[in-house]
Amino acid sequence: MPFAYYDKLSPARQRIYRKSDAIATLGIPPGLALAGAIAAIADGLRNEHRASAQTACQNLVDALVEGYHVPAVRVKVLLRRPADDYGELHGLYEPEEEGTRACITLWMRTAQKKQVVAFKTFLRTLIHEVCHHLDYELFALEETFHTEGFYKRESTLVGALLGQLAAQAPGPIGNG
Repeated sequence: MPFAYYDKLSPARQRIYRKSDAIATLGIPPGLALAGAIAAIADGLRNEHRASAQTACQNLVDALVEGYHVPAVRVKVLLRRPADDYGELHGLYEPEEEGTRACITLWMRTAQKKQVVAFKTFLRTLIHEVCHHLDYELFALEETFHTEGFYKRESTLVGALLGQLAAQAPGPIGNG
């Protein structure tokens, strides 16, 4: 069932929405072992080291986009999330534009309490933004919408990544 905003979309945008909604799964590209990169993200957050978290995120994203055979995307990790009357921004995807590489921006601290974001929340946010990139580059969608299919793709990929991490080091994962 489409989300409420679907009815406000033009017929052309509704077609894009339906294409996105029809794609329900997204696995890890074959042959990729990503537990080390994922653990490095957790370490960067645990140590509250922005540069380490950024490098680890970039390494994970580089491996994924290479595995999916799509153009590279730059990852920036900044310290504190911006916030306004509408809430906190968790992540931002900016598509390639006029020769500039696509960019994902994440924040490692919450806006209000200035606490380091929980590992699983941070990883899910990173993969959410990667999914926007893949909508354009892998699935050739003209726009990227938050559809039920989009959230299913995000969830299956996050689950697969956490599964690799758990298989390497059984026990509690990260800080939440």
